[in-house]
Amino acid sequence: MTEPSFTALTAAAARAAHLIVDAGPKIFVDEFAAPLLGDRADELLAYHRHRGDHPVLAGARTQVLCRSRYAEARLGELTQCVVLGAGLDTFAHRAPAIRVFEVDLPHTQEWKRRQLAGSGLTEPASRTFVPLDLATGDLVEALVNHGFDLARPTLVTWLGVTMYLGEAAITRTLRAVAGLAPGTRLVADYFLPARLRDDAGAQYADAVSAVAAQGGEPWRSCFSPDELTELLRANGFTTVRHVHQRDHDVWPRPDALRPAELSVLADATV
Repeated sequence: MTEPSFTALTAAAARAAHLIVDAGPKIFVDEFAAPLLGDRADELLAYHRHRGDHPVLAGARTQVLCRSRYAEARLGELTQCVVLGAGLDTFAHRAPAIRVFEVDLPHTQEWKRRQLAGSGLTEPASRTFVPLDLATGDLVEALVNHGFDLARPTLVTWLGVTMYLGEAAITRTLRAVAGLAPGTRLVADYFLPARLRDDAGAQYADAVSAVAAQGGEPWRSCFSPDELTELLRANGFTTVRHVHQRDHDVWPRPDALRPAELSVLADATV
């Protein structure tokens, strides 16, 4: 069976590794990531165990942890969540009272189901898998066909995805999300263009972008905050906020994790 993308696997490994190699206080606690990795856990965690202070590995953990911490904290009183490009996301396990719709490619979801079956993790009754290719499928139709309530405001998270899509696919998805109930909130991360990256961001980009392209996941889209604000407002969002890594309330830290100017969060409401 085809595995998820390498980036989905490494994101889960970064969440799991944080609990092993980084000091406290923890930025984000995901005790389900390692069991979900199954047979791949030892291999993927070994990089962090042996070279956890390497700028690329520490940068990957920082990026994944900050975005997950922020996105899930935005739930507030919302009781419905859509996770776009869910990969090996485990929010449904950590928040069983929330109705969670995970949207991803069919083969990724099939792999995840198999991992869950062999992991001993209890399958949350509140989770619904929605198989869909965001680049070609109808998001709203797919959600409704799987029991999504269009009348309820929703938290939509879209993490670790936009940089691998072209602007047309991004725009298509933004329009679909903006058509959901008023009060719906989108939290999505995006990469800054080279001119706006600091030294740490540029170093990470130089080390990772070529490897990602060789693995079949080239970076396709980068935005300045102003460019993404314009795109969000043009497609139906009313308020937009941008959150840089330095803005998170987790600094300073006694370990190798440091903020960089590369990955930024857009927090937008309908």
